[in-house]
Amino acid sequence: MEFDNLYHDLILGKEKLALVGLGYVGMPIAVEFAKHVKVIGFDINKKRVDEYKNGIDSTNEVGEAIKDTTVEFTADPKKLKEAKFIIVAVPTPVNEDNTPDLKPVEGASKTVGQNLSAGSIVVFESTVYPGVTEDICVPIIEKESGLKCGVDWKIGYSPERINPGDRVHTLTSIQKVVSGMDEESAREIKKVYDIVIKAGTFPVSNIKTAEAVKVVENSQRDINIAFMNEIAIICDKLKIDTYEVLNGMNTKWNALGFKPGLVGGHCIGIDPYYLTNIAEKLGYHSQIILNGRQVNDSMGTFVADAAIKEMIEAGMAPKKSTVVIMGLTFKENCPDTRNSKVVDIIDRLKEYDIKPVVTDSWADKTVAKQEYGVELIPWEEVPKADCIIIAVGHNEYRSMSVMQLKTLFKDELEDLEKVLVDVKSLYRVDELKASGMRFWRL
Repeated sequence: MEFDNLYHDLILGKEKLALVGLGYVGMPIAVEFAKHVKVIGFDINKKRVDEYKNGIDSTNEVGEAIKDTTVEFTADPKKLKEAKFIIVAVPTPVNEDNTPDLKPVEGASKTVGQNLSAGSIVVFESTVYPGVTEDICVPIIEKESGLKCGVDWKIGYSPERINPGDRVHTLTSIQKVVSGMDEESAREIKKVYDIVIKAGTFPVSNIKTAEAVKVVENSQRDINIAFMNEIAIICDKLKIDTYEVLNGMNTKWNALGFKPGLVGGHCIGIDPYYLTNIAEKLGYHSQIILNGRQVNDSMGTFVADAAIKEMIEAGMAPKKSTVVIMGLTFKENCPDTRNSKVVDIIDRLKEYDIKPVVTDSWADKTVAKQEYGVELIPWEEVPKADCIIIAVGHNEYRSMSVMQLKTLFKDELEDLEKVLVDVKSLYRVDELKASGMRFWRL
């Protein structure tokens, strides 16, 4: 069976491309491809599909473009039968013990298999450890479809690199790693992605290599941030400002420019576990990656403890104090709350019977309640505070002056009793010192 005409048939409108999974990754891909070819967008979440159909982009990744897209959004898996090029972009989380949770990708493989047409190419974008696509996904698709991989259909892998909330490094401007099970599939997959990827594609020799690229690049970033977080802890003990140290370090030409912070989200805080899991299966125990994960996972507790210490030193009784946390999403200017480490700050405060008030206009109130049990308070209803923890660097927080911040505290407090915890170091030290407030920065 020939597969080398698929690209041309897509361009000519003779065949359709399908996306399986329409979250922060899949939906932008579907919308971008729809500018050039016929696209079916499938998701098992009917509510999400209905929102897209009604021109509502809850991910805020494409905004108003959702209203004009020609993507055929559907929750009916049988529509996949109409597509010959299928991209799978479902989430790959971890279990409570930090082992890979492959249920979403296995479920997607089953759905694809049940609706697969001969002559199709299937490309996975979901982050997995090397071997998952060929050793786990292919057998499921073969079983459900009755079609032989390499004969009746072909498989490939192209790791997603979408950065939620990033308006600079977008889908089309990030070079895309591509791979296929053989030269024919790799060539065709490259041509299809080249339709939308302006930055170009980067072919690698096999699927396992492409799978490794994704988990390694995110593990590298995780480790570098973990080092910065350790430096932040050490600087705190030395009573010197971490950012002043890093700014000095960054004057050297070969400094990497990483910063300390809360490492959440669906990639950097999760992908390293996929890499260490396969390493364990092969008999190697990670010496660096897992230790980096431990450091990064501890930072929410570290921030909360710092806030409590500052409140005590300011003469407050933390249990009786009003603590306001600004920001819940895992990163700034983005509605994504997946694996938010701000929750670790909240949980640690609750261990001391402190019930913080949490506000975030970017986050979905229903999701925050369902996923974390966090009640999000509208900005206009936030009470005056004894202590403010700015946990996320949303633009609206970043644009506030120090004098505006002071108005958020209780009127009866003296300046030295006002405690500001600036997790993202949004405000200049000289301005904070001039304000008279007690402050702490990560």
